Amino acid sequence: MTNHWVDFKNSDVFLIMGSNPASNHPVSWKWIQDAVDKRGAKIICVDPRFTQSSAKANLYAPIRSGTDIAFLGGMIKYILDNKLYFEEYVKNYTNASFLVNPDLKLPGENSGVFSGLKEGKYEKDTWSYQTDPEGIIKKDKTLQDPNCVFQLLKKHYSRYTPDVVSKITGTPQNKLVEVYKLYASTGKPNKAGVELYAMGWTQHTVGVQNIRTMAMIQLLLGNMGIAGGGVAALRGESNVQGSTDYALLFHILPGYLGMPTASLKTLHDYNEKRTPKTKEKNSLNWWKNFPKYSASFLRAMYGQNMSIEDAYLMLPKIDDGANYSWLMLFDQMYKKKFTGFFAWGMNPACSGANSNKVRQALTKLDWMVNVNLFDNETGSFWRGPEMDPTKIKTEVFMLPCAASIEKEGSITNSGRVMQWRYKAVNPVGESKPDGDIMSELFFKVKELYEKQGGPLSQAITKLTWNYGKIIGKRFHYDSRTVAKEINGYFLKNKTLENPTKKGEFKTFKEGDFVPSFAWLQDDGSTVSGNWLYCASVNDKGNLAMRRGQADATGLGIYPEWCWSWPVNRRIIYNGASVDLSGKPWDPTRAVIKWDDTEQKWKGDVPDGVGKPGSGRPPFIMKPDGIAHIYGPGLADGPFPEHYEPLECPVEKNLLSPQKNNPIIRRFDKKGVGSDMDVYSGVGTCDPRFPFICSTYRVSEHWQTGVLTRWCPWLSEMQPGMFVEMSEELAKQRGIATGDKCVVSSARGKVECTAIVTPRFKPFNIGGNEIHEIGIPWHFGWITTKDRAYNPGDKKAEIFTTGDAANLLTPTIGDANTMIPETKAFMANVVKKGVK
Repeated sequence: MTNHWVDFKNSDVFLIMGSNPASNHPVSWKWIQDAVDKRGAKIICVDPRFTQSSAKANLYAPIRSGTDIAFLGGMIKYILDNKLYFEEYVKNYTNASFLVNPDLKLPGENSGVFSGLKEGKYEKDTWSYQTDPEGIIKKDKTLQDPNCVFQLLKKHYSRYTPDVVSKITGTPQNKLVEVYKLYASTGKPNKAGVELYAMGWTQHTVGVQNIRTMAMIQLLLGNMGIAGGGVAALRGESNVQGSTDYALLFHILPGYLGMPTASLKTLHDYNEKRTPKTKEKNSLNWWKNFPKYSASFLRAMYGQNMSIEDAYLMLPKIDDGANYSWLMLFDQMYKKKFTGFFAWGMNPACSGANSNKVRQALTKLDWMVNVNLFDNETGSFWRGPEMDPTKIKTEVFMLPCAASIEKEGSITNSGRVMQWRYKAVNPVGESKPDGDIMSELFFKVKELYEKQGGPLSQAITKLTWNYGKIIGKRFHYDSRTVAKEINGYFLKNKTLENPTKKGEFKTFKEGDFVPSFAWLQDDGSTVSGNWLYCASVNDKGNLAMRRGQADATGLGIYPEWCWSWPVNRRIIYNGASVDLSGKPWDPTRAVIKWDDTEQKWKGDVPDGVGKPGSGRPPFIMKPDGIAHIYGPGLADGPFPEHYEPLECPVEKNLLSPQKNNPIIRRFDKKGVGSDMDVYSGVGTCDPRFPFICSTYRVSEHWQTGVLTRWCPWLSEMQPGMFVEMSEELAKQRGIATGDKCVVSSARGKVECTAIVTPRFKPFNIGGNEIHEIGIPWHFGWITTKDRAYNPGDKKAEIFTTGDAANLLTPTIGDANTMIPETKAFMANVVKKGVK
């Protein structure tokens, strides 16, 4: 996330699309309301349902789920046609002027796909830039060359007319224009707009491109790097940002270091592959420091037990081109390719798409370990609906773990703010902190390797694990020690030139903290578990523990409140908040200012920006130093293109002959997926499942409800699974609020209580009436009769009814990330007992 929660107060226009912060991120609304009250900010809400956020908005527009790119593509056309883009920003801080290979074919001239599509994958030769004999990218600062990014952008989105967009999205044309006009008003130096999204954008087969389309709009309007701007990811947990920073996903190591692959045999090969190069003379190209970060990470793993070259050989390698995402893991589990499985703080029997397949996959295991506060549908899958325990071989172990208030450590919130949380009470019963459980597992596995040996045994036996101490017979994990290693320290005495002040040198002693990631070394002389967090701990202590409330800028930066990566910077790419001469675009919201007297930037921590007039472009994490309106790095196209969800209620994509994203991985093809991977409404509409269905959250429950369904004061307010539908659809189906209904898809069914509401309205899609229904995803099959909060307290036995929404959702994922498409699939709803 580029900005942070408090920064919402600096915005002039909010676009809430793909999220519902009033209900699901209520604390964020404090700062949204602050902008409304003090700045007169306007709120736009675009959603299939009239949500709590819609009720607070100045402008609401309905949209059919899965058509966001069509909607936003129409906005790009509106901005370009009416010259509402921030021209100076676009010319100097984006790749709008870059010349692209003239052989590139856009979907509008190539049967709905970009050039290079072969056997379900793009070959990107024609997506390249034109270069001069020295390898420098050719540019046209007038933005008139037909092969420049800007002209290609205009050409690509020229098809996204209000008429076509309205027919696709179901949004009335007058509403489209109202939204476009209001949000495009922020394309001025003295205006700022921010977009707030969540899983309403990510959980689609075009999820990454949904978000990228908005990032492109923000670049056109000059809303990146400024106060009140950015693209805001509203996360469903307090530490989602932290978990991604520390490599929750299979394709990265901590700090977004790319995962080693089998073909990269040596550390040299790995660094060479992962370190970008550029011929752009003014670009800082910060990722050129990759070898420093990889070397320091390897030292954090293995210390000085071996060389960094040998340490690299110990790291796991993934097969080239392999995919180990959630959907693929459970597909392989279903095919008996797994022996054991740790479900750590997860409830995949409810949270996983196509939950029936997930539950069946668990029956194929020899053993499973469920690490959680409470039992859940995953730990007890063997006694769930349609399960026969006598035929299930899986041995299940339950390891009770401590709740967040029963241990200490850090979380990193959506705004990249690392905050320390202290232990309030001791863990209950036999439960232990996660770190203690992991440590005990590690030492037991290490002991077995030391006794019995095994392939690459040193990968385990040589790991460093000095993160606590033994008290009695137990190892107690110490998160403060881990925080120090994450920051990093020197392994030997060293004198180094200051990377930001040429000619100035500083001497460090063994054990000294590395002051920031600019000082990390590639020779193995520094340790850092995650380079992004270098500078979070120093001689003054752990900066995440700070609670200072000074705010010299008045912008809500609060530099002494905890700590934010990178290097305590609160707004990423803030070098784009000033013009080429170093003057803030908006002096009233200056994120950084140049002080002529002290010859330095003041305000937020400057983001790689040079002295005024130096010519250094501000987007330093890109090799060429500028932001990418044209993005050839993605798997499914350098520009976002509207494709229908895999399951959808229409026969055709009105923008092209290509109906669905052409490179998504379908699980109903030969050699992929299983007998449980079935779809409906693919190719032609399926009359069995005529309605769009989408999942969402409610305020009273959290995730799959493992924590909140235990709480009687919450389960009383939201006692069970429901389906929300329009008054029009309810009339058609003879359903009233409170009736028991069955919602079904090609994969399963779930019993729900009907809620009939005007919040949903039928869509007019190409002259056809299309209905959408909504279901929450917090519920599971475990009910009062299965488990009681406190058997001695009858009131406390109140629990919830129903089962998981994901029994209905398809095994299909985004083309880049494989996140499941749970926000747009086809379903049916009938009153219980009606066939």
